[in-house]
Amino acid sequence: MTGKEIMSWDICIKEHIDKIEPDKNKAKALLKMALLRYEFWSTVKFDKKYTSIAVDGYYEVIKEQLTALLYTEGYKSDNHECLISFLKKHYPQLSYETGIIHQLKGVRNDIDYRGFFVNAEYLEMNKLELKHIIETLKEEIQEKLKGE
Repeated sequence: MTGKEIMSWDICIKEHIDKIEPDKNKAKALLKMALLRYEFWSTVKFDKKYTSIAVDGYYEVIKEQLTALLYTEGYKSDNHECLISFLKKHYPQLSYETGIIHQLKGVRNDIDYRGFFVNAEYLEMNKLELKHIIETLKEEIQEKLKGE
């Protein structure tokens, strides 16, 4: 896992973010899918050997939520790093959560690109934080979608 800093929002805006019309319908659809994924990963009982797959699943939920949040603001990102950078820049009150998401992205990248196997204890220790992040992002998105 890497201790790399989160990419700056300025670099993201210049190189990886497109300004678009806010798309609340797409945001709603992404939120719905993210919550369906979350329901699945929250309820399924799996053997510890599948922990890496579950961690990857939780990351996908959060990534979809961040993508939905960007759509509510009229942005589209071509990478995951800028999703996190957006959260850091536009939601400074969620700096702790942003750090956890960035760390989770590192674990997910280790899983997907290096075949890293996550210990079951990692998920057990972080499950409540992941749930908190997912619930917090859900509330932020729903607030943006009010009246739709």
